Formats: sequence, C-alpha cells, structure tokens
Amino acid sequence: MKPGHIFLAVCVMAAWGVNFVVIKVGLESFPPILLSTLRFGLAGLPLIFIWKTRPAPLHWIIAIALCLGIFKFSLLFIGMDLGSGAGLSSLVLQMQAFFTVILAFFLLEERPSRRQLFGMTLAFIGLGFVLVEQAEEKSALLGVTFVVFGALFWGLSNLAMKKAQSSNPLYLIIWVSAFSAPVLFAVSWFYEGPDAISYAVTHLSYSGIGSVVYLAFIATLMGFGIWAFLFKTYAAGTVAPFSLLVPIFGLSSSAIILNEPITINIMVGAILIITGLYFNTIPAGFLLKRKSKAC
Repeated sequence: MKPGHIFLAVCVMAAWGVNFVVIKVGLESFPPILLSTLRFGLAGLPLIFIWKTRPAPLHWIIAIALCLGIFKFSLLFIGMDLGSGAGLSSLVLQMQAFFTVILAFFLLEERPSRRQLFGMTLAFIGLGFVLVEQAEEKSALLGVTFVVFGALFWGLSNLAMKKAQSSNPLYLIIWVSAFSAPVLFAVSWFYEGPDAISYAVTHLSYSGIGSVVYLAFIATLMGFGIWAFLFKTYAAGTVAPFSLLVPIFGLSSSAIILNEPITINIMVGAILIITGLYFNTIPAGFLLKRKSKAC
C-alpha cells in the first residue's frame, strides 16, 4: 500500500476506535435509541442527491438496515448506556468477526478453516475473561451482554452485505442510514417516550451536538467512504487487518479521555480477542509474503 493510503487506513481505525468514547459522551445528552436515530438521520441525508443510484436490491438494503442500523446499533447504544465501558465495547463488538464465520457456516454452508476455529476459540475464552470482570456489577454485565448481541446482528448484516453485492459500499451505507432513521425514531418514541425526546431536544449541549455530528459524518460517512475506497483499490487481505487497530484505539482513548480502568482480566481478554482476530482475519503466511515482497 502507498504510505498515504496506510495513513488513511490508520486514521479510519482511530476514528472508529474513538467513536466509542464519542458514543459515551452522546449518551449523556440523548437516550440511546434517539442518539442512534439522529446519527442515521444525518448520515442518510445525502440520499436526497443520489436517490436514482440504488447500490443494491431493495430487499437487501432493508435487511441490512434491520440488522445493522436498527438492531446492532440499538443494542450497542443501550448496552453502553447500561454500563458497558467505551473501551470494553470497542473490544467486545469485534466478536462480530467470529459470529460472521459461525453464521456463514449455518446459513451459507461455508466451512471455517482450522485457523479460524483456533482464532474463535481464543476469542471466546477472551470474552469469558471480560464477562467474569463485569460479573460483580449486574448493570455492567447486562450492558456487555447487549453489546455481544449487537455483535451477533453485525455478523448477520455482514452476510446480508455479502449477498447484496453492492456496486458502491458508501452509497449502500447512506441508503441503509436513510431506511434506519424513521424506524429508529418510531422505536425511540414508543420505547423511550416523547417526554425524553422533548427533553433531550430542548436541552441540547455542545457536546451532544458534536457527538451526533461526529457519529454521522466522521465515523459513518467519512469512515465508510475511505474504507470503501481502500477495499476498491487493494485486495481485501491487505486492508482487512487494519481492523485489528480499532479495539486498541478504543481501549486507549477510553482510558485517556474517560479514565476507564484497564484491569488484568480486561487486558488478558483483549489480548486473546485481538489474537483471535489476527488468526481469523489474516491468512497464514501473510507476513512472510509481505517480507518477501519487500525484499
């Protein structure tokens, strides 16, 4: 990869890692479903200009909106609102990679390799360390459980994206955002209530507004736009390993900005999950091939 493109990839990973800190800040101003509504509402606005260029069949856009925009992010935001830390959520959410492999086996009959099975084993052991850490505080444990289910729905959305075979991943995210926002608003209205929505809207803070703008334009449109460009420019095996940086940026930024503690259990869990991601994401001999090309 060109140095400039490596820099872009790292910037996106940093933006997605810090994204979890921004969510925590946003939850201080908005109820979780409303925050998700505002995020996707803003991210879906560009649809006005690209309405005629549908990037995938409509039924797959709806399926992705349901799994990703509605269930995944609702579960993530609720889980973080219940007490799952920003850094911890950035780590646990990466379980989506393993849920994708498991779901692909049952739904698409794609057999995982031994390397992937080994990676999944390490990751689920790591998740066990995380759950043990949170078991002392029931609300935090419940929050992490919500995030785990969010990762499961992210895995489902990955399969839907694969089946959709989108001609433009960025346009797909914009369409998904536009379809998700109205449903999320309805859920927020009935689940969180009009009083909570009214209070949040009439008591806006700069941090709350900033969090919505960051989530919509930096984490969603800019992040996925650059990510789509990199995947279009390079092989997936070259770009995908950068995702290993997301929980690293998430854990470090939450510790620095929010003073979230990183305990021994969380550290061990993080090492196991990230190592599992390595075995699941990076093919065998990848580093050796890279070295040989460099020589």
